[in-house]
Parts: sequence; C-alpha cells; structure tokens
Amino acid sequence: MFSYGPIPPLMFGGMICFMLFGFPVAFSLAAVGFSFGIIGILTSHFDPVFLQAIPLRIYGIISNDLLLAIPFFTFMGAILERCGLAEDLLEGTGQLFGAMPGGLAVAVILVGAVLGAITGTVAASVIAMGVISLPVMMRYGYDMKLTTGVIAASGTITQLIPPSLVLVVLADQLGRSVGDMYLGAIGPSILQVVIFLLYILALALLYPNMMPPIPVESRMPMGWKLIRRVLWGMVPSIVLIFLVLGTIFMGLATPTEAGAMGAVGALALAAMHGRLSWTLVRQGMESTSTLTSMVVFILIGSTCFSLVFQGMDGARWIEHMLSGLPGGKVGFLIFVNIFVFFLAFFLDFFEIAFIVLPLLAPVASKLGIDLIWFGVLLCVNMQTSFMHPPFGFALFYLRGIAPPEVKSKDIYLGAIPWVVMQIILVIIVIAWPESVTYWLDGPPKGDPNSIQIDLGPTSEPPPLKF
Repeated sequence: MFSYGPIPPLMFGGMICFMLFGFPVAFSLAAVGFSFGIIGILTSHFDPVFLQAIPLRIYGIISNDLLLAIPFFTFMGAILERCGLAEDLLEGTGQLFGAMPGGLAVAVILVGAVLGAITGTVAASVIAMGVISLPVMMRYGYDMKLTTGVIAASGTITQLIPPSLVLVVLADQLGRSVGDMYLGAIGPSILQVVIFLLYILALALLYPNMMPPIPVESRMPMGWKLIRRVLWGMVPSIVLIFLVLGTIFMGLATPTEAGAMGAVGALALAAMHGRLSWTLVRQGMESTSTLTSMVVFILIGSTCFSLVFQGMDGARWIEHMLSGLPGGKVGFLIFVNIFVFFLAFFLDFFEIAFIVLPLLAPVASKLGIDLIWFGVLLCVNMQTSFMHPPFGFALFYLRGIAPPEVKSKDIYLGAIPWVVMQIILVIIVIAWPESVTYWLDGPPKGDPNSIQIDLGPTSEPPPLKF
C-alpha cells in the first residue's frame, strides 16, 4: 500500500476524520490539503511548484459557466416551493386517486416526480410536499411511518430526475455533457417512480387500513371541474419542464441558459398563482445565495485538497488499489457503491461529488466504464444520502416542518423501506446498463470500412499552355 509513500493514505484518512468530527467541509478540505502539503515538502514527497496552480484553479471555478446553472435552478426551486404550484398539483392529483386505498400516497409520489422535474432541488420538494401533504394524510388516518417515508422519498426523487443539481455537478466533475447526463438519468428516474408506486400498491392490497381512501364526503365528483383542477396544476408544469429540459435535449440552449429561462418561468408561475411579491423574490435570492456560496467554498477547498493529493501520487495509489480488485468492472462498481453508500451516512452529495468522484473517475475510465453510466449510477446511490437515518437531510427537512405529534422514531423507521428500494435500483442499474445508455445517442450504425466514395469517371487533365 505504501509503494507511493505513506502520505496519500494518511491524507485520505485525515480527511475522513475531519468529516466525522463535523468540522465545516470546505475549510477542512483546504486545511488538510495545505497541512499535508507542508508535510510533503518537508519530507520531499511534494514539489511546492504545484501550489502555483491554486490561483488558476480557483479562477477556473469562479469563471465556470456551467456552474452558473446551480444558482438558476436553485432560485427556480425556491420560488416554486412557495408559489402554490405544489398545492394545486397535489390537490387535483389526490382527488383523482383519492377513491382508492393509498391514493394519496400515489399522488404524493407522482407530484413529487413532477415537482422534481421542475425544481431540481431536494430541499424545495421535501419541504413543499411535507407542508402540504403531511396534515392531509394524518387527517385521513394514514400510518405515520408510511406517511413520513413516502413524503421524504417523494422529495429525494428530485435528485435523480432532470434538471437535478446533482447531475449538473456530476457532469462537471466527470467532464461530460449535462445534456447526456440528463438523458442517461431518464431511465433510472422512471424505474425509481415505478418501484415506489408498486410498493404502495402492494401495501394497499395487503394492508389497506394503513392507507384508507379519502372519505366520500371529501371527494370531488368526477367531471370537468376535477379535470380543470388537475390541468390547472399540470399544464403550466409541463410547459416549464419543456422550457427547461426540452431546450437542452433539442440543443437549443445550454443548461445555464435553460436554468435562466426556468427562473423566469418560475416567476411567471408565481404571478399566475397570485403569489409573486418582493418578499418571495428576496427569500428565493437568500436561499440561492446560501447554497451557491456553500458550493463554491466546497469547490475551492476540494481543489486545494485534490491538488496536493495528486501532487503526491495519490491518484496512482487510488488507481492501484481499486483497479486490482477481484471481479474487474463489476467488482469495482460493487466496491465503489458500498463505499459511497457508507460515506453518505456522514457526507452530503456535494461533498461526495467534489471529494470522492475526482478520485474514482480516472479508475472507472481506465477500466472502460462509460462515465455517463458511472455518474448516473452514483447519483442513484447518493439518493440514499438524503434518506439515511439518522443523518439524512430529507429527514431533517421533514422533522423541521412536522408537528410535535410526529415522532422522530416514525420518521427514521419510515425511511428504511425506501432506502432499500433505492438500493434495489442501484443493483438494477449495475446489472442493466442499458437502463442508462439506451437514452443516449449511440455510435453511428454501419461499418466505416465498407463506405465507398465514387468520384465518377476520371480523365486526363488538359495540358498547360504557357
């Protein structure tokens, strides 16, 4: 293990220790990087010339146009969280499925998926779905563990469904197109929603008392009034989804440009619902500034850490350790996913993407693994970081907006079946790569060697006359 010197393993272990003690991630990364850089210089393991690249790296982060998509999508999600769109979606969809056992849970999953395709942020989805649906499901007698689990899970779908911020970050770290990353995530997104819905339907058949239908007196009669209610929530959402994702998939806009259009569209939807105000805009800007600042500082800290780590041949140590695992590609993928799964108990997806992914991507590329598939697979895995008891952020968001009668024990226990279903999706994506690659543009069909170019009849050129 120490063929490349003892410092890279110690540096990696030091980073894990800092994370476990709960120090701020961005400053911990920079501190570990510079501390071990000094140790490396003193022990002749590190060339101080590498440090000259830090200003250029920081400038590269600040001037990265792709990362501009993060504040745009964050602002869009913050506005839509408060503009009343989720209420209209959930009310109409809940009435549509309310006559069947588990109908509200089905509505929560479907609306969570639609909201995820609009907002792109887990916090916005979990908070919005919790505030709206938790009191309704409690009032109609839903099992508390099922209620909290389905709400938290409906929000975490957002991480996988385009235009997820996670996919933007993964594309940037892997050096791949955001549009390709979005296309690759379509299949797993659909599979995740289907798995969740099948679980709800199975529970509704086996234990209907856990999720009773809406009482007759509370239902709207089927007719045009209910259809209008559903369309009022769905049509503006579909238009905004096309505005954001359709323009990216059609090559009409970059993710940054699509994010800017999405932010304008969110303001327009807020105005349609009569919720647009300076207070709403200010709150959205505050949330955006906080998240964007956190991302930039983590990026700066991670680039300081990775520069020193790479300068001491840490990448070669990681490559030697992981490429020699038994099982080849499958063994590597199993090890990486187990490793990321346990890291997600302590780190959020930004930290995993900025710290761990740059170390894993070169090994995956050398093993011949498609990096879009690899990125989407890790995105599926990192969904669990929001649902892990006791540190899952989705559980914290839900605990923050839940009334006192909802016990933390119910929130934590309710999350476990949904984490299991997310792990099942990880296994499916590993075993069935076409679930990701099917949606991507394949290589040109046909054998290039069989192409013949006919130049037509040839003739001698006329003689030149001087």
